[in-house]
Amino acid sequence: MMMNEIIFMVDEAPEGGFIARALGHSIFTEADDLISLNKNVREAVCCHFDQGKAPQVIRLHFVREEVIAL
Repeated sequence: MMMNEIIFMVDEAPEGGFIARALGHSIFTEADDLISLNKNVREAVCCHFDQGKAPQVIRLHFVREEVIAL
């Protein structure tokens, strides 16, 4: 059965750049900037699924943490 969508949680890496992890799949990639991240996520998804079985939509959910000191 072909999936319609796959979701990646994207965090800012402590050393700079981004880390993306797929929910429900063992797919992980990282990049220095958003353009490279989009490219790397597409390549990772294509490598993970057999031809014709990859999801139609890749959703990136950005997680950003801020600490506010009082």
